[in-house]
Amino acid sequence: MSLGPLMVDIAGTQVTAEDHEVLRHPLVGGVILFSRNYRDPQQLQELVAAIHAVRSPRLIVGVDQEGGRVQRFRDGFSRLPAMRRIGHEYDLDARAGIQLARSLGWLMAAELRACGVDVSFAPCVDLDLGVSEVIGDRAFHADAATVGKLAVAWMTGMREAGMAATAKHFPGHGAVVADSHHALPVDRRELADMGADLAPYRLLIANSLAAVMVAHVQFPRVDPAPASLSGRWIRDVLRGELRFHGVVFADDLSMGGAAAWGDIVSRAQLALSAGCDMLPVCNNRASVIGLLEGLPAQERPASGVRLVRLHGRAGSPALEELRTLPQWRQASELLARAGERGALTLDA
Repeated sequence: MSLGPLMVDIAGTQVTAEDHEVLRHPLVGGVILFSRNYRDPQQLQELVAAIHAVRSPRLIVGVDQEGGRVQRFRDGFSRLPAMRRIGHEYDLDARAGIQLARSLGWLMAAELRACGVDVSFAPCVDLDLGVSEVIGDRAFHADAATVGKLAVAWMTGMREAGMAATAKHFPGHGAVVADSHHALPVDRRELADMGADLAPYRLLIANSLAAVMVAHVQFPRVDPAPASLSGRWIRDVLRGELRFHGVVFADDLSMGGAAAWGDIVSRAQLALSAGCDMLPVCNNRASVIGLLEGLPAQERPASGVRLVRLHGRAGSPALEELRTLPQWRQASELLARAGERGALTLDA
């Protein structure tokens, strides 16, 4: 059985009988975890192992573990700063900022891999333009070249720890006010005006980026559909112009930014037709059941191959061993040092 296009969630800290039936469905290919699914590292390791045991090839287990206000697992894990903190450090000392990004990317990924988690949806490469509150300090910097350098360093650290990076939110969420969790943001720029937003993706793709998450943001001068449901953005720009060959995630199809494009089955069909490989559907089991019952199964061999490549590298050290490694100690020292600094103002 190949991996299906749906990434679903579960309610608690264990896989229930109902969860097991859902996860066995051929349309499912992954599970996204939230804070409610976490108690401590041992419980997380057991939960991930149970999810992986459901199917072969094993389901992809992912989480949002960027740092700052978007870190689902906290107690028992290193407390990561928001990406803006790394941008501040880069402004003070570019070489130290790059080192910090690489070390913290490694630290995040290594701790998650110690518990079996395959994917963290990071880094966020939106530009910090002072417009979007939902992005805000999740962005590295306002300057596209700086974002690209720091994102490549973060991705390199993740790769060293055995985890693929997922850059988000393509093609850019930093220039809109609305929060796509609740409404559809509209960016009225022409494609020709978005060179800075796309620049970090160009650099990451040139360095073998494995996955991209596409935003529920509408760019009406490019395509009437939001980017997550747009063949113009995914097939023509991302895969065509930017030559991206990795996995394309839609953002969560349960979010308000996608709600105007029909029921959940219609949204999923639009996203798949546009070129998405995997569709997260979160915090709405009724929608998941609706998809399992109503979304036609399709042979998607290329997507299946891409998705399997997202599995975390085998042989990662357990947390106890990880914390004895010089690399972990160095990353922890850099993290503590960055945390000692007060608030700074980013240089644009």
